[in-house]
Amino acid sequence: MTQSEKMEIITLVEQSSISIKATLSELGINRSTFYEWYKRYLNDGFDGLADQPYRRTSGWNQLPPAEKSRIVELALEQPDLSSRELACYIVDNEGWFVSESTVYRILKSQGLITTPAYRLMEATDHFYKPTTAPNQLWQTDFTYFKIKRWGWYYLSTVLDDYSRYILAWELCPGMQAVDVERTVQAALKVSNLKAGQRPRILSDNGSAYVSRYLKEYLTGENIDHIRSAPFHPMTQGKIERYHRSMKNVLLLEHYYSPDELSSRLTEWVHYYNHQRYHESLDNVTPADVYWGRQKQILADRQKTKQLSMINRRKNHIFQNLQSK
Repeated sequence: MTQSEKMEIITLVEQSSISIKATLSELGINRSTFYEWYKRYLNDGFDGLADQPYRRTSGWNQLPPAEKSRIVELALEQPDLSSRELACYIVDNEGWFVSESTVYRILKSQGLITTPAYRLMEATDHFYKPTTAPNQLWQTDFTYFKIKRWGWYYLSTVLDDYSRYILAWELCPGMQAVDVERTVQAALKVSNLKAGQRPRILSDNGSAYVSRYLKEYLTGENIDHIRSAPFHPMTQGKIERYHRSMKNVLLLEHYYSPDELSSRLTEWVHYYNHQRYHESLDNVTPADVYWGRQKQILADRQKTKQLSMINRRKNHIFQNLQSK
């Protein structure tokens, strides 16, 4: 397996709701093999998952001391960023290239990484017709929050399957078909749909989604409705993973009114859509993919990487000439 595949398996096992033994059995991975990978990962980070022993780069490609110091400064300024996210942030905002593994090693040496920074559930199952562009398929689902003295409230969300962009959400006192209708209607208003284009909608089999009222509404909008297989929630793995990511952050606080929770949700959705680098999207944001900026960003990053390599080689040659 590749380093990325091993990393995906480690992430999935770390966040699995069942035992390690059962998870590895489902994946067909021997436990001793997994623990060998995991030990190497804890000791050496992403590099430890490589099949070949890690080879240090030649001297010309070493990071200058100022860039190493800047990495540590940024890590202290933004402690919520993982080494992967920090590496992408530096390329996009600082104008020079550094790899994820280099960031990890520097932070590890400074005692700024003590445990793996990955916090999310990996959605391993794929829809049987994978999407190839935004607005081909939207996923929708409810999740719940308890508000002090108010009771349970339910969050209705519509997520674009291809980009993982949150198109619309609404905090509701119940889980009714009219709540789903309002959320889908809001998604249609803000979407980047072409003339005559309509997405498919994927949901579970909750009472709101199987109601005649919602069926009539979606038919009137020319939207095909697909429901996930019973007892197989991973069909909606992307929106389930989004809920997990969101609750990892939002459930650290208590909320005392629906307005307070709605305000916090607004902040989170903006962060998720526009600031959070998504590993499965080549480390760009969902908004970058949904609004068509991904290719340009990746091209700019490649240019930044090439320029950084050229400048480091020139500096190395210049320093060697000065020393002679």
